[in-house]
Amino acid sequence: MPTGRPRADTDPGPLRSEPGALLEHVSVAVFGVDADERICFWGPGAEDLFGYDPEGALSEPAGLLFPEPPTGTPGAAEGLTRRARTLGYWRGRLSARHRDGTVFGCGFRVFPVTGPTGSSVVLGLAARGDELDRVKTNLAFLDALFETCPIGLLMLDEDLRYVHLNQALADMDGMPVEAHLGRPMEEIMITSDGGEYARMVRAVAAEGRPVVGTLVGLRTPGRPDRDQVRSVSLFALSRAGDTRPGLGGLMVDVTEREQAILAATAARQRLALLDRATARIGTSLDVDVTARELVDAAVPDFADASAVELVDWMDEPEVFDPRLPLVTRRIASGTALPPPAPELVGGLETVSYPPGSRIHQVLRTGRPVCFPVDEQFATTTVVDPTRARILLESGLACIVITPLIARGTVQGLTMFGRSPARPAFDEQDLSLAAELSSRAALCLDNARLYSRVQAIALTLQRALLPTSLAASPHVRVAHRYVPGSHAAEVGGDWYDVINLSGDRVALVVGDVMGHGVRAAADMGRLRITAKTLARHIEEPDVLLAELDACAQEAGIELATCLYLLYDPGSGRARVGNAGHPPPLVLRPDGTVEAVDEVLGVPLGVGGHPFATTGIDLSAGATVALYTDGLIEARGRDIDEGTARLRAELGRASGPLEEAADRILARLLPGPPHDDTVLVLARVGRAGRAGRPPAASP
Repeated sequence: MPTGRPRADTDPGPLRSEPGALLEHVSVAVFGVDADERICFWGPGAEDLFGYDPEGALSEPAGLLFPEPPTGTPGAAEGLTRRARTLGYWRGRLSARHRDGTVFGCGFRVFPVTGPTGSSVVLGLAARGDELDRVKTNLAFLDALFETCPIGLLMLDEDLRYVHLNQALADMDGMPVEAHLGRPMEEIMITSDGGEYARMVRAVAAEGRPVVGTLVGLRTPGRPDRDQVRSVSLFALSRAGDTRPGLGGLMVDVTEREQAILAATAARQRLALLDRATARIGTSLDVDVTARELVDAAVPDFADASAVELVDWMDEPEVFDPRLPLVTRRIASGTALPPPAPELVGGLETVSYPPGSRIHQVLRTGRPVCFPVDEQFATTTVVDPTRARILLESGLACIVITPLIARGTVQGLTMFGRSPARPAFDEQDLSLAAELSSRAALCLDNARLYSRVQAIALTLQRALLPTSLAASPHVRVAHRYVPGSHAAEVGGDWYDVINLSGDRVALVVGDVMGHGVRAAADMGRLRITAKTLARHIEEPDVLLAELDACAQEAGIELATCLYLLYDPGSGRARVGNAGHPPPLVLRPDGTVEAVDEVLGVPLGVGGHPFATTGIDLSAGATVALYTDGLIEARGRDIDEGTARLRAELGRASGPLEEAADRILARLLPGPPHDDTVLVLARVGRAGRAGRPPAASP
């Protein structure tokens, strides 16, 4: 054991506690007493506390450190070492003596230490009693402050996470103390200032400059519907040794005093909600998707539950008669409340309201109205008593009913409900509900009109396409038409099989550029015109020239067309092409080739001649005609699609109907983004005499 060491000029002085706000001025003396009650170790702190240097203390009796005892009584040093050896550890207060004779109160902690040789030494730690009292007083003050102070107190680590807070702050937040610990401050104090408060806190941590009395508007997860204003003071904590830095803070709830800030905070929150809803509502022309977007925008930020219902009017113009029952379709709903609220909002698809209901009142006035959920509301609005009971037990305290009106047409209604845990709807909330519903109503009306136009175009297109194709003993045909998905407009794809004189058969497929009713009508014109021209014109290039002239006269700007004329007597096919994907031919030996020598310009362009090419088709050969919807898709270019079609056609040696289904399943695993046509024709040859043999199935 060392017996003391000289102190250099750079010696840090007495052994002290780690620097900090409470303990940095408490010096600690370390000394050792051997079995002969003599000082055997003398630390630098001991010299400062007792005044003796190592030469003056080492090997001296331990009684040197204490006042002389009364005659006939043991000394304090003997009692100190005896307690250490008997108890193993002892702490307490004794009077100590400085070298200059001054007696002072001193706190001791002593315990025995056995060395490598087996000898036992009592090691002692000592500090002035008045310094220890000061530390205890400060600690007691801090404990009492955290326990009883009505001001919110908190400590954050360098990552701005809660490490300590008092009950007053926990009560402000509406959350237990334990729910704060380890969580970032931004998760508890939720502001709508664009991150300004968070930046201020980070600046205090980074630069060490305190902020005092800054007013902050916020909400907390424990009180999500209560806007608060707090006076916030933050300061950097001094480092203690190698401990991590952090922040301390004080918070005072000044909500009642700062109603103007509270109102501004609420207005910003409503504006932020409206901005989010504007970005989320109307992303598609699908009525159900639009309604779902409205519900998602409202729950849970604005309401605890919401539902969207549409009115199915039978005739135009839509007329609302408050004297008649009202039937609606609930197309979207959602709630953040526990059962039975989900059953209330999602348990029905068709809802009936009796005459004179609250719904009738809202639709008649065209303005949003807030109703308390009570017996009167339930009995006058809900027809089914069971549903009325579910409404009363749902946990909703009030409901805002808002009409969906766009372009003078009543589309339906939206309902927003809140539980008693949230503030009731005020006038600003009603204005926000009206704005949300107004924007959603316009999107819903656009979707409704789009769906109606889509239905008209699809009906027209299907009416203009052939319901059954011409039959021929020399050509067997399998045909498929797949309309585009609901998100895409109806296109102008068409096809036909035409029987001509001399057992000849014409196969036609085309695609009018564009979508909607106009494309469907143009498709019908071209199909009928091509069928008429085919009976009078033999050469495909001449037929396409005439069809091009007709397209220009009709104002059809761009359309593709493929015309294939097959003669079963010679086995010869003649092909003309106006900008359409070339046909593919599957030979009986399994090879697949494209007929792409005569790719011309589309119809409607004008000023360019067309050409005809010939190809010999063996009996049993299969010809595939198609539109670009089959080979083009998002994420797949046309060359890749054509290669896949060639590969699938190479396996089409079985029945044509099965081959057509397999090709569509492989190339179109989901709803196509564009209309798609596929025509498979397996050809045969006419015999020299008698009845000609039929083509294989």
